[in-house]
Amino acid sequence: MGEYKGQCACGAVAYSIDGEPINTAFCYCKSCQVHTGSDKWFGVWVPKEKLTFTKGQPTLYTRLGDSGKDMIHNICGHCGTTLCIEVTVGNFYSVSASTLDNHENLKPNIAIYTASAPSWAVFPEGIAKYDVLPPELSG
Repeated sequence: MGEYKGQCACGAVAYSIDGEPINTAFCYCKSCQVHTGSDKWFGVWVPKEKLTFTKGQPTLYTRLGDSGKDMIHNICGHCGTTLCIEVTVGNFYSVSASTLDNHENLKPNIAIYTASAPSWAVFPEGIAKYDVLPPELSG
């Protein structure tokens, strides 16, 4: 696609991504489950320097990731949509696939933190599954 654009549910915060994602992942960690109210987060991984906020500025919420490094959630302060999470250990954003304007052609390449998934979670077929995040994928 080359360039991706997206926004929160109310349109107060928008962003663009220059270039293609470096990965796409379903994350089943407990934090993602709590944040999404579901069994997983569908993250589109892009280098930090490739994402630009083009309208508004997100509210930031920082939590400690499994790596011991910060995970910085970028959230719309108006509607509460999480647009992306800055994964500081890898210097990339995990962008919420559902906030992208054109996400129909994206599918997950990997499933991570599957050991934390609820018993009712359904995993896609044909992709690598990891109990946690393998060190080679953190950056």
